Amino acid sequence: MTRRPEDRAILRLAWPAFLALVAEPLFVLADAAVVGHLGTTQLAAAGVAGALMTTLVGLCIFLAYGTTSSVARSIGAGHTDRALAHGVDGLWLAVAIGMPVSAASWMLAPRLVDLLGASAVAGPAATYLRIALVGTTPLLLMLAATGVLRGLQDTRTPLLAAVAGNVLNVALNVGLVYGIGPVDGLGLPGSALGSVLAQVATATFLVGVVARAALRAGVDLAPHPRGVLAAGRAGVPLVVRTLTLRAAILLTVYAVAALPETDGGGEHGLAAHQVAMAVWGFLAYALDAIAIAAQAITGRALGSGDLATTRRLTTRMLQWGVAAGVVTGLGLAAAAPWLGRLFTRDRTVDDLLVPVLLVAALAQPLAGVVFVLDGVLIGAGDGRYLAWAGTLVLAAYAPLALLAPSLTWLWAAFGFGFMAARAAVLLHRARGTRWMRTGTTLTR
Repeated sequence: MTRRPEDRAILRLAWPAFLALVAEPLFVLADAAVVGHLGTTQLAAAGVAGALMTTLVGLCIFLAYGTTSSVARSIGAGHTDRALAHGVDGLWLAVAIGMPVSAASWMLAPRLVDLLGASAVAGPAATYLRIALVGTTPLLLMLAATGVLRGLQDTRTPLLAAVAGNVLNVALNVGLVYGIGPVDGLGLPGSALGSVLAQVATATFLVGVVARAALRAGVDLAPHPRGVLAAGRAGVPLVVRTLTLRAAILLTVYAVAALPETDGGGEHGLAAHQVAMAVWGFLAYALDAIAIAAQAITGRALGSGDLATTRRLTTRMLQWGVAAGVVTGLGLAAAAPWLGRLFTRDRTVDDLLVPVLLVAALAQPLAGVVFVLDGVLIGAGDGRYLAWAGTLVLAAYAPLALLAPSLTWLWAAFGFGFMAARAAVLLHRARGTRWMRTGTTLTR
């Protein structure tokens, strides 16, 4: 692609976001490698608990996405104090959601594991999940604070937090899982505990940065019920949108567990799927860097009323998304034959993994389109359309997943059924102008 003037604005935000987003799944992969060498059962258990935990926290991704949009719109309109007031409201909303949700989920942990049909690893999965749930509120605070900083057009501070926090996470995981010197390791529970401690440290840093910026702008840090409730109401459509995405992920896990062992199901299939999803997440986060830039840039451009720039940047970011998908797809295809050996010594798991990774590689350019347009519409505050579209896509994907005859065909349904349906509804919306609403959308 030839360099254009708007590339500078995209890359200024996307490059630090890319490094931060790549850092996170890299360390998730490192955690998977640490647990994977404990055994196949432990890897499968961590995968089941991780899917549940990711779903729980993922439902609250609006704390980052919605906050980015509202803060960026206020910045575009020239109201820095209002932008930071929205940010503080988002932090308090994270606390209000995180504390009761983690308590309720802790009590329901065994039943949540049972919902996925993973009876073979139910005990260790429930134990892992209960420890991990302690980190729910810190994780939500991390989301909200990161959203504020992105809306302020700052993606470098979240990068610093992501790298430092995840380095700490890996160090704690290794030490707590395997032990240090004369101190015995905790095994699988040590991985969950190490992650929680790292999350607390990272959340403390990010909240401190936002709080200092708010105080400099003269914004009160005390909770304001009206603002918190307004932030919650604005996030409902994004919750529905995220719920449909997470439901698709959980449906895929359920479909793997339901497959016969001979077709890539059972314990080996769950372990292979866990590794494949970790790799998919790594590539998804890498592609999502452009979507992060799209959220911030789109929100600011619409906040300032600049429709021409909004359209031009959308087109350019879409081109970047496709190109990035081609690059990640080629890289994954080249690495597929040996990648599984980093995570497990089980030859059966490795054999199941190779064709799945090749399918995922072919789907990468399509994923690039989906992530970029999703970011554009989130930045535009078009949550209602995303909620309805997500529901429609989930309904189309469900029969494809449940009828898949093998693990490889299940991933084909995910990569070329689910992702293609998402691309279709997003492209349909992006061609029109109804999502291009100017000005600030929230008032304090």
